[in-house]
Amino acid sequence: MPTIDYVPLDAEAVRTSIELVGAVTADDLARPTPCRAWTLYGLLAHMATQHYGFAAASRGESDPAVWKLVDLGDDPAKAYIASAEHVLDAFGQDGVAERSFPLPEFGPGLSFPGSQAISFHFIDYVVHSWDVAKSLGVPVSFSPEVLAAARGVTDAIPTGEIRQAPGTPFAADVPWSGDDVLDGIVAHLGRNPDWKA
Repeated sequence: MPTIDYVPLDAEAVRTSIELVGAVTADDLARPTPCRAWTLYGLLAHMATQHYGFAAASRGESDPAVWKLVDLGDDPAKAYIASAEHVLDAFGQDGVAERSFPLPEFGPGLSFPGSQAISFHFIDYVVHSWDVAKSLGVPVSFSPEVLAAARGVTDAIPTGEIRQAPGTPFAADVPWSGDDVLDGIVAHLGRNPDWKA
C-alpha cells in the first residue's frame, strides 16, 4: 500500500481555511460554531495556536509554551492567516515528513513520525474549515483526494468510551447515514452535519 503524502493534502485544507477566514468580519467573531462552546473568535485562536505548535514541532521544538492560546490582536482574520502561512511554510520544507515531531500537547515527551503528525494537522483543518464555514453559513468543499485521505484518517480514530475521557479532542460520534463524504467525516468526529448557527 503506497504511503500517503499528507503535505499537499494538508496545504489544500489550510488554504481552504484561509479563503474562508479571509471573509470574516469583526461582526462575525461572536458567532457560535459547531465546536462545543467556542465562538468563531475562540475557534480561530485555537486554530492559529495549533498552526504555530505544529510548525514548531516540525522544527523539532518541544517547548509546551508554544501551544498556549495565541492572542489574535486587533485583526483576528489577518492574524489567523499569518499563522496559516507560517505552518504552510514550515511543512513545505524538504524532508519534513521524515522528521520526528515532538507534540507535548499529546503528552509529556511524546513524539510522532512527521507524516503521522501532519495527518493529525490535516484532519483538524478539514474539520475546522467545515466548522468555520458552518459558523459563517457558507459552503465548503474539498477535492476528492483530500476527502478520501481525510476519510482514511477519520476511520482510524477510535470511538466509544475514549471519547468521554477528559481532554479528548473529539466528542462522541454522531450517527449519520447520508452520502456526503465530508458530512460523514465530521459526524464520525462528533459534529452534527445538520448544525446551523
